[in-house]
Amino acid sequence: MMNCELLATCSALGYLEGDTYHKEADCLESVKDLIRFLRHEDDTRDIRQQLGAGQIVQNDLLPIIIQHGQDKALFDACIRLMVNLTQPAMLCFGKVPDDPVFRHHFLLVTSHLQAYKEEFAGEAVFGILSETLYTLLQLDWEQRQEEDNLLIERILLLVRNVLHVPADPCEEKKVDDDASIHDRLLWAIHMSGFDDLIKFLASAQSEQQWSMHVLEIISLMFRDQTPEGLVSAGHARSAEEKHRDTLELEALRQKELATKRSRTLQRGTRHSRFGGSYVVEGLKSIGDRDVIYHRNVHHFKNYTHDTGKAVRRVPKRNRQARECKDQRRSALNVRLFLREFCVDFLENCYNRLMYLVKESLIREQTQQHDETYYLWALSFFMAFNRGNGFRADLVSETMSIRAFHYIERNITNYYEMMLTDRKEATSWSRRMHLALKAYQELLLTVNEMDRSQDESIRQSSSVIKSNIFYLMEYREIFLTLLRKYDETRQPHSYLIDLVESTHLFLRMLERFCKGRRSLMVQKKKVRRRRSRGKKKPSSPETSPEALVETWKIVEEELRASAFQLSESLTENTVPFDATSETPLEDQKTEAMVRVQDALLSRLAPEALGLLRAAREVWPEGDVFGSADVEPEEELELLKQILHANLPRSSPPEPAEEEDEDAAELEEDELESVQISEKEFNFLDFIKRFSNPSVVRPYLHLLKSYSKNTPHTNHCIARMLHRLAVDLKMEAQIFQLSVFNLFNKILSDPAAAAYKELVTFAKFVLNRFFSLAAQNNKAYVELLFWKNVGAVREMTEGYGIDREETKPSWTEVEEEELRNLYEEHRHSEGVPDIVETLLPLLSNSNRTRRHVVMQLVHMGLVENAKALKKPKKGTQIVLWTEEQEEELQMLYEEYKDSDDVLGNLLKKLTAKRSRARVVDKLLSMGLVSERRQLYKKRSRSAHGKSSGKAMDVPFVPFGEENADAMENKTFRRLLRKLGLRPPANEQVWFSCVIFHHFSLF
Repeated sequence: MMNCELLATCSALGYLEGDTYHKEADCLESVKDLIRFLRHEDDTRDIRQQLGAGQIVQNDLLPIIIQHGQDKALFDACIRLMVNLTQPAMLCFGKVPDDPVFRHHFLLVTSHLQAYKEEFAGEAVFGILSETLYTLLQLDWEQRQEEDNLLIERILLLVRNVLHVPADPCEEKKVDDDASIHDRLLWAIHMSGFDDLIKFLASAQSEQQWSMHVLEIISLMFRDQTPEGLVSAGHARSAEEKHRDTLELEALRQKELATKRSRTLQRGTRHSRFGGSYVVEGLKSIGDRDVIYHRNVHHFKNYTHDTGKAVRRVPKRNRQARECKDQRRSALNVRLFLREFCVDFLENCYNRLMYLVKESLIREQTQQHDETYYLWALSFFMAFNRGNGFRADLVSETMSIRAFHYIERNITNYYEMMLTDRKEATSWSRRMHLALKAYQELLLTVNEMDRSQDESIRQSSSVIKSNIFYLMEYREIFLTLLRKYDETRQPHSYLIDLVESTHLFLRMLERFCKGRRSLMVQKKKVRRRRSRGKKKPSSPETSPEALVETWKIVEEELRASAFQLSESLTENTVPFDATSETPLEDQKTEAMVRVQDALLSRLAPEALGLLRAAREVWPEGDVFGSADVEPEEELELLKQILHANLPRSSPPEPAEEEDEDAAELEEDELESVQISEKEFNFLDFIKRFSNPSVVRPYLHLLKSYSKNTPHTNHCIARMLHRLAVDLKMEAQIFQLSVFNLFNKILSDPAAAAYKELVTFAKFVLNRFFSLAAQNNKAYVELLFWKNVGAVREMTEGYGIDREETKPSWTEVEEEELRNLYEEHRHSEGVPDIVETLLPLLSNSNRTRRHVVMQLVHMGLVENAKALKKPKKGTQIVLWTEEQEEELQMLYEEYKDSDDVLGNLLKKLTAKRSRARVVDKLLSMGLVSERRQLYKKRSRSAHGKSSGKAMDVPFVPFGEENADAMENKTFRRLLRKLGLRPPANEQVWFSCVIFHHFSLF
């Protein structure tokens, strides 16, 4: 029931008589009161629910803006109120509530939004919105007021909110090609001309601030569409589509015929009431006797012990992830209008809008998760462009290495968030799927560029492929995603896209390798080390061979782009450092070094942009080329810069001694990444896919072979063929669940439609039975997934590796080892006896492992753990009371020495690392901060032997100045003034003034 005050406010708006709305005198104030009511609604969104139940939008607000749109203040207030009322229920509640009461309120708000959307699906509403927006956009930027910009934004938000409302599956039970409410809304947008205004906002130079709103509206307009469906709208079916439909119909026909044949065979000659009873030999019942079967013998194939049992409930955390939504085909007129919209958008708006959105995302000027709209637009419009007569220039903004890098970074981020944010794992999984689709579309577009008739487009494709195949991150992304696949969090459609993308990438990589004698790729190796201080960063490799390869890639990329730079590089490249103390005229060499660094990093557009920007800053002398330089001359100049031996300034040394002392206390493990190059071998790369964690997702997808598309089944069969035939690892597929699936495929009535799968299944089964004839344990191995080592043992014999690697010892060598061990086992100062014995053995080819195994074999030690190599550092963690007392006594003794920590480490009975001793001193309260343990540096007194006057100590100061003396900048100022730090025996409460320093 509506609140009394709220009811009175709604009544003061006016009333609808027929098709005419009569507004009251207090209509504007009443709208403002409703806005204030919404500000103070409770967590159940009671005001919103009451206004929705009272149909305030349908009966009052929409008629007001249609019939009284000339009242600007009233129109603006109504738009404000409707933007608030139509905001998504997810924003109102934060998430889908788990509590049943709040879930009920959430569904009520959603039902009201669906009612609003149905009322908006009319040409009258969007007619007035389009007219108002057109009038505002006609104003020049100088004439436009702040209120006008707010109204533009509110109209865009209102349209965005209405398009965002989900469909009601209970009410909208529409079939394909039937007009849903969303279709009617899109048609109203088209008939009112609002779609043309959207395209204008996306392409106009002066309206770039609305780019994110425009992209959201476009993505919601195409929410139910697929690029393939829009491309084929209004066209006759292609031969490929007809062939695909024929295969589907043939498979259905074969299944139907098989079902009829099975029914015919099941009809017995006897009446069904006299089916008889049978004893099933070899199949035991609950007891020791055979099973007695009381049904018709024709149904025995479907017999199982599980018949009649309750289905076991699958825990919620182990259930398969659900698909996001069902696809449906919109009405033909809607699809035709959307198709024309896509064509116009690609030709006039796509590149500019995607550039603006990308800049906003990089500068973090957008809201959280707005990058998903960018990823959707990239995948959707590039797919449409491929299907609608591919043109590379229409999608040039998103066809670059930067796009690959941006998407790869998002995929990694989404996966990490999916693991950490478990409550929102489903949302992160969907975002990850969106990013994967975008990455797949980039690969498909590069593959399409390879088949272009234009030589420059093929060269651009070659440059992009050389980069993505060279870098390790792009090369191994699919291998990582397959290993990390989790069916409880990632839906079936994600796995399909992942398998198809992997197939495409491997096919492109294989084709790329075949056209070259050798392919050099980047290799990264992560090493853990103890940090003992800062090291200089590794510089790029500058060997002659590496420079030749780098220049080849840079030259190809520049020629492919016709020496044209993007707008961002042209406007944002600055060749000098404005914050540097070096004068501008003296920064020419540094600018040249920056160009060389860009070339060494294979960033050709950045290098060319720096060169041109430096030419504008320093035109004199033609150091960076003349003003009318030709592209070929620029190319030659860049080559000279790449091979030049330019002077590089060494990085400044740290001025503060405290930093050096602090580095000595750092003993945490750090990861150092070593980058090198190696020759790429495609077969070695495929071997990395021979892993159960990679094979399992493929076989999981194969279970739905009858629902998969022929292309998906081909991708699965091709990968399994690579493993079983190319790598000869067919034993990795010897698994009972896989054989059960193969049996299902072979006995399928429509097996003729899956010829590739049938052939592969027969090949694997033949190989297994051939192996089973030689290995009587092969049937047991069917129960387990096998890695490469297990496959080798299963096919070549168990224990072969161990027999081959077992070293042989003669009696003389055994006696020698025994004597040496007895001689040194009780020696003092021998921390590792094995390392002591190795250089004393007559056979210098013995390794530590050989000696340890032989000592255990001879019974001189119980096991290998007794000879375990001692680790560097200490393993002591806990402190006893005696050790704490000892530490406290030693600290009191050496606290005034030059090196407190060094003396403690020498005198402690139980040896510990510097970090653990420091942490213990801090926890015991013996020191308040780490700097008290820094080693005091010895200094030679100024003028000690010069015969000059002695230094004068500064007047001591109190505790109120201690904070100032802790400030590094203040201490640097004191040194500039001539003050030097105190000697070792002094503290910072007194300073020394040089003899020549005067305060007057």
